[in-house]
Amino acid sequence: MYKIFKITSNSTIDFAAEELKKYLRMMMPRCGEVPISYAPDADSYFRIGLMSDFGLDTSDAEDLELDDIVYIDTDEKGGIIAGSNPGATLIAVYRYLRFCGCRWLFPGIDGEWVPVIEGLPAVNYRKLADHRYRGQCNESAEYQPNMIETIDFSPKIGMNSYMIEFDNPYYYYNTYYQHLHSTCRKPEPVTPETILQWKRQCEVEMQKRGLHFHDMGHGWTAEPFGLDSTLGWDPSAELVVNPEIKDMLAMIDGERKVRKNAPLVSNVCMSNPKARDIMAKYIADYAEKQNNVDFLHIWLADESNCHCECPECQKKDTSDWYIMLLNDIDAEFDKRNLNTRLVFIVYLDTFWAPVQEKLNGTNRFTMLYAPITRTYNETYAKDPDMSALKPYIRNNIQKPRGMSECLAYLYDWKKMWKGDCFCYEYHFLGQQFSDFSHSYMPRLVYDDIRALKKHGLNGIIEDGSQRSYFPTGLQFYVYGETLFDSSVDYDELVEDYFSHAFGENWKLVKDYLDTIAELTDRKFAAGQMSVDPEKGKFYCPEYAVRAAQLKEHARKFKDTVEENRHQPRRASCVSWQLMGVHADWIMGMADIFKAKAIGDNLEAIKAIDRIKKKMSEIEIYFERNYDHYFFGRGIDNYAEGMREQFANALREADIV
Repeated sequence: MYKIFKITSNSTIDFAAEELKKYLRMMMPRCGEVPISYAPDADSYFRIGLMSDFGLDTSDAEDLELDDIVYIDTDEKGGIIAGSNPGATLIAVYRYLRFCGCRWLFPGIDGEWVPVIEGLPAVNYRKLADHRYRGQCNESAEYQPNMIETIDFSPKIGMNSYMIEFDNPYYYYNTYYQHLHSTCRKPEPVTPETILQWKRQCEVEMQKRGLHFHDMGHGWTAEPFGLDSTLGWDPSAELVVNPEIKDMLAMIDGERKVRKNAPLVSNVCMSNPKARDIMAKYIADYAEKQNNVDFLHIWLADESNCHCECPECQKKDTSDWYIMLLNDIDAEFDKRNLNTRLVFIVYLDTFWAPVQEKLNGTNRFTMLYAPITRTYNETYAKDPDMSALKPYIRNNIQKPRGMSECLAYLYDWKKMWKGDCFCYEYHFLGQQFSDFSHSYMPRLVYDDIRALKKHGLNGIIEDGSQRSYFPTGLQFYVYGETLFDSSVDYDELVEDYFSHAFGENWKLVKDYLDTIAELTDRKFAAGQMSVDPEKGKFYCPEYAVRAAQLKEHARKFKDTVEENRHQPRRASCVSWQLMGVHADWIMGMADIFKAKAIGDNLEAIKAIDRIKKKMSEIEIYFERNYDHYFFGRGIDNYAEGMREQFANALREADIV
């Protein structure tokens, strides 16, 4: 008989105890009831609590609230499972279960691999997580059941943070429920009121798991001035600007107005002290009401080269005005005794470090480094090239591309900022659809994470799809596990994932994907291999041969899938099903590649529409793993804007 005693009273500890009980009973279906009770003086069976409850050393943590230490000391009857904070204790439970053989391959019950065991192993393990910030941010097309599943999934692979962008993330939800890029699913109406309720539900689920809640980001240049940013980047046909705030809007080309009629991409006149005061007070009001937020992100409008050009704003660089705004916010928070942590961002125009201004106080601030314009052809292992720094030219910036150049701007900021810093990254923002073998990006993620400390970066929050598990969850698995323990061996991670996902014949899948890697090239997918740009950026006849080989390779693998799809474990069964869909997807992509490589754009568009139609029809069966919106948005790049040219031919072929 097993018992679980909670040494401390905390809602996350309560949940950790329930999770331990659930998986113990799943692993040992005949073990009987596992009672849970609160017993601070317990000295036998399973004891769950904070490391401080057991008098354990936590001196290697700089901040016990933010730094996660997991501690496990158990035998066949139970023992101590503890963490430096409640969230770390939950992670410790999942680490213990991992030692018992459990794996979480992708979100949802279908992604769980739970063994059946005769008894419990002895485990002695202690680990300070290698990075403080380990999480993801909502993006793309999202639906609520999947959001709840990804929150639940996060601590299971060692993550401790979750971010929800925007006061009301209606734009992302509506993108899903409108079923954009689907050829068969009809739009489903959702309202901003519903989405706000769903955001609150997500927050409660995060809190239950002790996840650090990162909130907001863009929107502060809109909402404080009565401008609704709910529509995101889409223009508003009903936008009404209060005359009282018109002088506070950014002046561009001599005119003060909301840029593109989309408040989210429109800035304000940062030299106007009244505008900054309105923002500071509004942000403080928000923090008072949303007192469950751990990190409140203060970002500007989400577009470059759109800052105020009035004579006063011209006197300082954008980042200098940004620092002045942050100082105003800091002062307002001090006045109200608010302890919410604030995050400022190095992003687009604020990639350039301030020249004149400095933060007055640094205790509440953390810096977020967001190299959105980097390419994914190289990693953070690069050294910064300080000679690549370009001067800041208002509304005419030259965005850095290579990693060495991007890192130079980080190092320039660090001359002013000596505090904590982490990354906002985009490894899952559609990048996975250019990695046809699903082997390039997992390795790049691993190498990126292993190089973070070299640059004083203390983790990552990923801006990307919550459905980045097609054809496998390897990339996210590598992401979570490596952020938690950067000493993990990459090849061991790959084998661990594949052997659990696909069972005894996992090497057949690995070999299949390795061959795809040999036959495909991300540079072709990005239009960087053309031998005659005048014939198109994808023109490369040699690649047509490879495309034919790719299609035949995927066709043959369908037989392998059929032979292996009946697996004893649900997670493996679903994983093989996904590989079958992936083989169909690869065949469709091969048709596109073959046509584009020889410049047959009409046939390419036909192939694009065939694969989009096929994936639309089956999307609902595996949408928790596959983001059809991201795929549909990216696949049209191969049409190169030529649909109108071939409109009649497509109509005759019953394509459009």
